[in-house]
Amino acid sequence: MEQEKINFPLIGDKAPSFKIQTTQGMINFPNDYKGKWVVLFSHPADFTPVCTTEFVSFQKRYEKFKKMNTELIGLSIDQVFSHMKWTEWINEKLKVKIEFPIIADDMGKVASLFGMVHPSKGTNTVRAVFVIDPRGVIRTILYYPQEAGRNMDEVLRIVKALQTVDGDKVATPANWPENELIKDRVIVPPAKDEETIKERRKQEKSGEIECYDWWLCHKKM
Repeated sequence: MEQEKINFPLIGDKAPSFKIQTTQGMINFPNDYKGKWVVLFSHPADFTPVCTTEFVSFQKRYEKFKKMNTELIGLSIDQVFSHMKWTEWINEKLKVKIEFPIIADDMGKVASLFGMVHPSKGTNTVRAVFVIDPRGVIRTILYYPQEAGRNMDEVLRIVKALQTVDGDKVATPANWPENELIKDRVIVPPAKDEETIKERRKQEKSGEIECYDWWLCHKKM
């Protein structure tokens, strides 16, 4: 029997639009989030251990996200009453108040738009993360198995890297800002013609950039 295919948007696509109920009322996406970065993430189900630790971790970093003009939106195929009872439990038992909205996608509308439901996992959403920029364009897609919780510091790092890339027209190296070769410096886009190679060498002599070679140059932020 052929397995059902999952359709979901790709990096560079416009994020699908939707209007839906959340724990903080109705939201109209992306209109309600114009000018902001958004981390839209799904979790398999309320009242599950890994998901509970993830929501606490996201909330602990919520202020850091907001300082980067970034909003969090959670989602699972649960009713809004379940979400509210779960966040109430987190607040009472773990002393953490969840301040960002959670989509009550009990009909699976948004999960289907974003490919968040794997056929072999029944109606549970996978652990997906979509980083969406202020223009409503999807910039990062991450999928995790149900058994492994996410690293929220990595999500923060991705948002910071993308904002740096957009602002300075550069690229970021592996493990940035703690790269083994160039530390917190950023990569200058590779030269695409001979004239630019000459310009790179002039910039290197002036100390504006440093290079391992003309195609691997870096500079301070």
